[in-house]
Amino acid sequence: MVVGNDSSVTEFILVGFTDLTQLQLPLFLLFFMNCMVTVVGNLSLINLIYLNAHLHTPMYFFIFNLSFIDLCHSLVITPKLLMSFVSENTISFEGCMAQLFFFCFFVHSECYVLTTMAYDRYVAICKPLWYTVTMFPQVCSLLMFGSYAMGFAGAMVHTGDMVRLSFCDSSIINHYMCDIFPLLQLSCSRTDASELVDSIVVSTVVIISSFIIFVSYALILSNILHISSAQGWSKAFSTCGSHIITIALFYGSGLCTHLKTSSDGSLGQWKFLSVFYTNIVPILRNKDVRLAVKKTLKRVAN
Repeated sequence: MVVGNDSSVTEFILVGFTDLTQLQLPLFLLFFMNCMVTVVGNLSLINLIYLNAHLHTPMYFFIFNLSFIDLCHSLVITPKLLMSFVSENTISFEGCMAQLFFFCFFVHSECYVLTTMAYDRYVAICKPLWYTVTMFPQVCSLLMFGSYAMGFAGAMVHTGDMVRLSFCDSSIINHYMCDIFPLLQLSCSRTDASELVDSIVVSTVVIISSFIIFVSYALILSNILHISSAQGWSKAFSTCGSHIITIALFYGSGLCTHLKTSSDGSLGQWKFLSVFYTNIVPILRNKDVRLAVKKTLKRVAN
């Protein structure tokens, strides 16, 4: 049977995180609890920001979208990860391409949202008198639309590039999800062009977003160094501290994951980094964001 291209493979088998029997139940419970915390935490943040008028500001509008992306990202990845611990985990060719598309879409969108948040913090700290004029609701909505549109474009490139490949020999993916490098490793087509396209897309996203984030925080740091009062220092760091941690975790773990290529032998380490990137980082980030929200609500109450 042919599915969308010259592939003879109609479904894949996801190996999962580990094949050690004694670890299946503990890891299932660990990742299930992680999923519940991520879902409940993000839904709580979304609900809190939506219902509280004091949080209807550009900063929390971006956090709202970041929480939405994290929620969707978790729902795309975690169900298949959990299934791999309890039974043979198969996924259709179409389902695999759909998972790859949404995974890439939310990861790319998150990069652009984090970049937008860095610019927002720059304007808030370095140009406070211009903040309400620069970051008015229409601009914020346009920035979010652009983030999702760029995420969609990146996901289309990755997925379209993968659909053109043929899968005719093995159908076993040595991973817990349909990611770019495991699929390239599995393909029986020449993957040189696909690897080049994927590398260009990922590099472009990382370089552009990293440059804007670096410049924004360099200007913020320069501005903070000119603040003489301890109260001003505290306010500035509390305003952007959670975002700095978010960026460090996201880009650090993400780059470690995607610097691994399909020719690397350490697939166990690759999968571990991928789990940290897709499951652990959102938990750590949401904890820090919730603390920032609580501090804001306390200041409003006082």
